[in-house]
Amino acid sequence: MKKVNVDFDMQGRLSRLIEKFSSAGCESLLVTSLTNIYYLSGFTGSAGLLWVDSKKALLLVDGRYGEQAIEEVEKSGAQIEVEMVGSKQSERLQTIARETRTVGLEAQSVSWSKMKQLEKTLENSDLVFTEGLVEDLRQIKDKGEIALMKTAAEIADKALSEIWSMFEEGVTEKEIATSLDETMVKLGADGTAFETIIATGSNSARPHARPGDRVLSEGDLVVCDMGALYKGYRSDMTRSTRIGGTGTGKPAEMLEIVLEAQKAGLATVKEGIKNAEVDSACREVLKQAGMEEAFTHGTGHGVGLDIHEAPTLSGISTDILRSGQVVTVEPGVYLPEIGGVRWEDTVIVNEDGCEFLTHSPKVI
Repeated sequence: MKKVNVDFDMQGRLSRLIEKFSSAGCESLLVTSLTNIYYLSGFTGSAGLLWVDSKKALLLVDGRYGEQAIEEVEKSGAQIEVEMVGSKQSERLQTIARETRTVGLEAQSVSWSKMKQLEKTLENSDLVFTEGLVEDLRQIKDKGEIALMKTAAEIADKALSEIWSMFEEGVTEKEIATSLDETMVKLGADGTAFETIIATGSNSARPHARPGDRVLSEGDLVVCDMGALYKGYRSDMTRSTRIGGTGTGKPAEMLEIVLEAQKAGLATVKEGIKNAEVDSACREVLKQAGMEEAFTHGTGHGVGLDIHEAPTLSGISTDILRSGQVVTVEPGVYLPEIGGVRWEDTVIVNEDGCEFLTHSPKVI
């Protein structure tokens, strides 16, 4: 795998985060989500806290991660001081927060027991629950993030190409999934972006089916949903096929109509467009074909450090697409008596439309 140039705007991330504090009603933020800590500092350990206020940013870790944290933060370019606090984490937090009236907590990552603990530790400050402060920043990818996601997508594309011949009679779902996972790692992935889905026959009518011992048979519809993990960032792509060729009848119609629905959705993606309009574009094609009721999930989601992150592309979304967001467009149709079809690509939103990250052929 070729060397990837990474250009992260780490200091810009911290500055933009601090700008959000006033509207969130806090003077500082205690970052507890490990994914958000990595995004802001480059630290990949499994335990730590990140304190951010207008004057400083401190990463608090225990002795297991001292050298690692210093090295990773320095490499990332983030202006963050690393402190090894060990068992004295609470005492150090008390000192840091002594003159802070309001401390923001990440509502989605603070458990009830953690909150009760923090109420005692930060008893001289008001605790304010915040939602999506860092996650909103993560929606707009910088050049470094895009470079890593392109590499993750390239790995997945190449891996699927290498094992595509396995989609034939007599092979099991699990055999294909295992081979695909191993091939992605061989090509440079750090792992899979999520548990690979290979679903055939009636299993393909389950959007999140898990690969098992079911054998691919003549006439089966097959859904392959997969992605690679590369240096923390993920790709996401789904391709569908039918064993023995497209054939005729309902399976052939499903493969074609769902692809047309995806094309309609992708053609809608553009900066300034309502997220719900992408969903509507896909559903209108399926509605005209009498298949709308068989589309049982949202049209898409953001991808990045998490495989599912903001924004969402669904009929109930009130958000507007923004340049720099990376989203999927993935309509599907699922009929238990026949099987399922889903086509999915990951794209970068821009002013004129979108740029594809996933490029595997769609053969019907």
